[in-house]
Amino acid sequence: GWNRGLRAELRMPGREAVAVYVAHLPSVRMGPAGFGAGRRDESARLLGAALADEPRERVILLGDLNGTLDDRGLEPVGAQVTSGPGFAFSWPARFPVARIDQIMTRRATVTEVWSLPATGSDHLPVAARIRW
Repeated sequence: GWNRGLRAELRMPGREAVAVYVAHLPSVRMGPAGFGAGRRDESARLLGAALADEPRERVILLGDLNGTLDDRGLEPVGAQVTSGPGFAFSWPARFPVARIDQIMTRRATVTEVWSLPATGSDHLPVAARIRW
């Protein structure tokens, strides 16, 4: 089983329910053969399939995807949800140079994404504004 994600429903008065996914994909690791992204890529395929099968029209994905949005391994996810403008570099927390933590939506618009102050994690938290 894949235990690196959670699905919940957000219900707001006067609006249809929104499916909310929280996911933490496996890290890409350096090994003798170079970068090992197989576990992360397989998890991205599983997450992409779950998003494709999601019956709710509106979806929010919050996740440490361990890859930037231009990473080919994340294409199954990016085919289902989109992100918004903003640098929001989140990793490593001491000197962030990459945005590997994402807030993405389907049938909603991420209008802005930004990083928050350090919390003691090796990632900075990320926040976003979403327009329905």
